Formats: sequence, structure tokens, C-alpha cells
Amino acid sequence: MGSIRANALKTQGVSAIAEALADAPEAMVSVRGQDRFVVMDIEHYRYLRECELTAALAESQADLAAGRFVVESVEAHLKRLAKL
Repeated sequence: MGSIRANALKTQGVSAIAEALADAPEAMVSVRGQDRFVVMDIEHYRYLRECELTAALAESQADLAAGRFVVESVEAHLKRLAKL
């Protein structure tokens, strides 16, 4: 994974990001020597979001198959949430 120092962002702007992403789909941004942020190509971001949504769907389907769900009215649902 590439790395970008915060100072490079200040002086070079988006070109520092483009350079770091030339060889990798994501790059760390370090601030005062500590990794703080990650930047990535938009296509890589979209791919990761799709993976998250696919995992959430699989988890929901597993919950349904295992009977881990509640059927209730909106009012009952809101009351249950208020107790949490």
C-alpha cells in the first residue's frame, strides 16, 4: 500500500494522491508520522461498498433462515427500541 505524508498533500494536492494510487488501489495518509487516513480510487471504493452490502445481505438471509427476527407493529417496534 502506498503512503502519502500530509505535508505532500499540502504542497502537491491531488497530484500526490494520484501518484500514490498509480501502483496500488489505496494509500495511507500519515500525519506527523502516524497513519491517519486512507485514500482510494473510486472504483476500489465502489467494490468495497459492494462487498459490504453483499455481506450484510448474507447476514440478513442467515438471520431469516435461523428465525432470528421479530414480526411486530411499528408502535411495538418503537417501544422496544426505546427500551434499549
